[in-house]
Amino acid sequence: MRKPRLVLLLCFIYLTGCASIISGKTDMVKFNSSPIGIEFAIKDENGKAVHHGSTPATVNLERGNGYFDGQTYAVDFSAPGYQNKPYKLDTTMNGWYFGNLIFGGVLGLLVIDPASGAMWDLPDEVNVTLPKALSQP
Repeated sequence: MRKPRLVLLLCFIYLTGCASIISGKTDMVKFNSSPIGIEFAIKDENGKAVHHGSTPATVNLERGNGYFDGQTYAVDFSAPGYQNKPYKLDTTMNGWYFGNLIFGGVLGLLVIDPASGAMWDLPDEVNVTLPKALSQP
């Protein structure tokens, strides 16, 4: 009875991606600013608006943008009396992706994690300081 359960567990592990199990395909990113309460808008690399709000805020963002392609976001921060500030939010390789070498096998390494976007990671937090607007003489 124990052998079929062990075989079933091993099959489950080898049919899934390590990063997909641990991290998922989205990431929560916290946006902070100085001053507090500035407006920000997020667009994905295709120019699609994905969020608009004010700081502080936590936003759920997609990690991937296709097979073996991490998502990149353009974030624009603005507030009256301050200079606007663009910010590029980019993904990095998720460390759990390499767990496929031990647990996830080839399927997790080459199919599941790359297709789901789980092989990518976004920063936990973005902190931005807006400079005061230049006064006109």
